[in-house]
Amino acid sequence: MQPVSRRILVKVAHMYYGADMKQSDIAKKLGIDRSTVSKYLKRAKETGIVKIFIAQDNFETIESQLEEKFNLKEVYIVPSSENKDEVYSNLGKAGLNLLKRLIKDKMVIGFNWGRSMGAIGYQAAIENFPAVDADFVPLVGGSESLDVDLHVNTICYKVANAFQARSHYLYAPAITKNTETKKAIINDTNYLRIQDLWNKLDVAFLGIGSPTSASNVIWTDGLKSEYITSSFGNRIIGETCTRFYDKNGNEVPTEVVDRTISIPFSQLHKVKYVIGVAASDEKVPAIYSALKGKLINILITDESTAKKLLNFNS
Repeated sequence: MQPVSRRILVKVAHMYYGADMKQSDIAKKLGIDRSTVSKYLKRAKETGIVKIFIAQDNFETIESQLEEKFNLKEVYIVPSSENKDEVYSNLGKAGLNLLKRLIKDKMVIGFNWGRSMGAIGYQAAIENFPAVDADFVPLVGGSESLDVDLHVNTICYKVANAFQARSHYLYAPAITKNTETKKAIINDTNYLRIQDLWNKLDVAFLGIGSPTSASNVIWTDGLKSEYITSSFGNRIIGETCTRFYDKNGNEVPTEVVDRTISIPFSQLHKVKYVIGVAASDEKVPAIYSALKGKLINILITDESTAKKLLNFNS
């Protein structure tokens, strides 16, 4: 390229970036070729006349660091708050926003139960989106200890309804009274239909529990915290879908494994988008272990939890 004055580079850059003119119009106005305009713009960037800045939100840097650290598809961070209800509301909105972007016809979307999942259901109940030909399915049985709005069947119904999609119910407890009851359930047509949908799962939303968290009703339905402490010491770090896992994200074979009605970890590992939704200081070890064990490949959390995850060492 022949030498060109700084003045003309500034002029062309202003016309293109400042006045929003097309390169063809700039060429016509200045009596030069369009290819020359393109070369001038390139030179303007190379010489520092034009500097391109990409706007970033408040959490982009932390999100990128976590994505790189755990090789995740995406991290979605929401603001922290001393008000837990506000944090859950933020998590629910983020979960629904992410689903709006991912959902497509013929997809199968699964949900765990719990407070973070309930927040997504609550948000979905006040939204209405264009119809999607999709199926929503529970990933785990229900619990009598749960408020109805946190029950997995309710959550699936609310979110499916927002997308005018199909919701499916799993008529079973998360943990059966005995192994004979489980055997009867897994041979029932309802369970077999749900299991078939698990095999076609495209998106899974998971809450993450911690044995130190008083809000986890799974401990009252399944294992008491004292039992966990006395029988497993520090081996059990977290829980999702009523399955307990260690610091490496591997399932721990507790006494309730043979009575559990939920999707196995082996199937979750095959799902394209497995979205963990959780936030709080006490859940950091559980979230970290789920990330380390590749139980989830997308994380929705708050700023405080995200920062602690970056610095946490198991």
